[in-house]
This record gives sequence, structure tokens and C-alpha cells, in this order.
Amino acid sequence: MQSKFKGGLLPYILLLPTLIILVVFLYYPALNTFRLSLFRKPIRVGAPLRFVGLNNFISLFESASYRNSVTITLEIAFAVVVIGMGLSLAIAVMAVQPVRGAAIYRTLLIWPYALSPAIAGAIFLAILNPQSGLINYVFDTLFGFRPDWLGDPKLAPWAIIAASVWKNLGFNVLFYMAGLQNIPGDVQEAAAIDGANAWERFWLVRFPLLSPITFFLLITNLTYSFFEIFGMVDILTGGGPVQATNIMIFKLYVDAFENHKTGPAAAQSIVLFLLVIGLTLIQFRTTGRRVHYGA
Repeated sequence: MQSKFKGGLLPYILLLPTLIILVVFLYYPALNTFRLSLFRKPIRVGAPLRFVGLNNFISLFESASYRNSVTITLEIAFAVVVIGMGLSLAIAVMAVQPVRGAAIYRTLLIWPYALSPAIAGAIFLAILNPQSGLINYVFDTLFGFRPDWLGDPKLAPWAIIAASVWKNLGFNVLFYMAGLQNIPGDVQEAAAIDGANAWERFWLVRFPLLSPITFFLLITNLTYSFFEIFGMVDILTGGGPVQATNIMIFKLYVDAFENHKTGPAAAQSIVLFLLVIGLTLIQFRTTGRRVHYGA
């Protein structure tokens, strides 16, 4: 039997605080962003915004710099998602093994997720320092040279990828460990009795049963790779060298808060939002169809 509120206004009164927060901090900023994307700030100080329609969007796609930023963003996001999830799954498989002291090293695997992106960037800034960094000390000792990780346009994106994967590793490992521990043992035993080796039991039994978690992590890692790696880029490379790590969210920030181009920046935010939504919908229509729940 379902219970009902006696007063017709009571549900709305209870929802009012949440609705106020959503309107003030979500809906109004979103609508204002759409409005700003149709205007452009004149050069003259104090002049009102000038309506330009869709010219801000047209200028974006005519800009070689912006198209380069989109390409770099997609490449880095792809690497962060694929490497991050693949490495996390491999670590989780090893971490769920019943060994002594498992709780300690499982905790150590998860703790990087507690750090902010800026702190993770600062850690990698020290590690990748060309003169005193630990990585270059190892390279100099073993190979006799010191790569310029943050100054080389070919290496800088990989520095961002490494820092981003490490930062989000604990989150992915935590979910994969939970999924692996919840796989019924009798399913794996049945596969072993049927003659499946360890790799076949993992790929044909355990991995398909992880599909809900894999799909969830695919969506969250995609969002993370487009938005939350801003702190790593800001600390490590500042979008350089020669725009090699100038991802969309960082370019948006520079145009909005350093160059004060509110109209183009608002247009960039809408394009970024639509791009992430589009990729998410594609994943729901493709990967999501192969997700199944239950053993």
C-alpha cells in the first residue's frame, strides 16, 4: 500500500530547498552560458555586450587553434580512458588475491584518488623535473640522458596522461575490486571443470560479469578525462609547449578568465558539453547494449 501526503503543497515545500539550489547553481548558470554565447564583449571598456548570434560558434570552427585543441583533447581522453581502465583492471585482479597484508596494499592503491588534481599535478611536477626529478635520475643512471618531459611537445601529452591515470587509478581499482569479489565462485569453478584455463576463465567468465562496472567506469572516466584533468594541465604544462596540451577545458579557462573573451568562452563550454553528451550517448547505444546484470 502506497502512502500519500495529506497536503498538496507539502511535497513542493520539502523539495523547495533542493529546487532553489538547482536553479541558482545549475539552471541559471547554464541558461546564462547559452545567452553569453550569442554575445561578444567589445574592446572598449564599459561598453555593453554586442549581439553576434552564432558568430562565436562559427569563429571557433574556423580557428585552427581550436580545432587543434579538440584533437588534442580527444587523443588525451582516449589514452586516459583506455590506459587507466586497462591498468586498473590488471591491478584489481592482482589485488583481490588472498595474500597476507592485502588490506594494507589495497589501501595504498586507493589513496591517490583522495588527492586533488592540483596536488597530483604538483607531485608529478616534482617527479618529472628535468634536473632533480626522480624519473630523470633513473633515466640518467640507466641510459645516460634526461628527457624534457614537460618541455617536449611529443612528451608533454604523455606526462599529462600519466598524471591523470595515476590520479584516477584508485577510483577504478576500487570498483573493479568490488566487482571481482562479488563474482560467484561456483561460476568460475564450473568453467574450470569444463576445462577452461586461467585466461579463458577471466576473459569468458569474469570479464563479462564485470560489464556493468566497466560501463559505469567508461562513462565516469570519459567525463573525468574531459573536465577534471584541468588541474594537471595547469600545474604541469600550462597548455604548452607550443599548444601541445592545450585541451578544450584549459583553452576555455584561458579565454574566459585571462583573455576575458566571455562570448567565445561560453560558446566553447557549450561545444564541450555537447561533445561529451554526444560521446556518452554513443556509448549507451553501443557499449551499453552489451551490458548484462546478474550471474
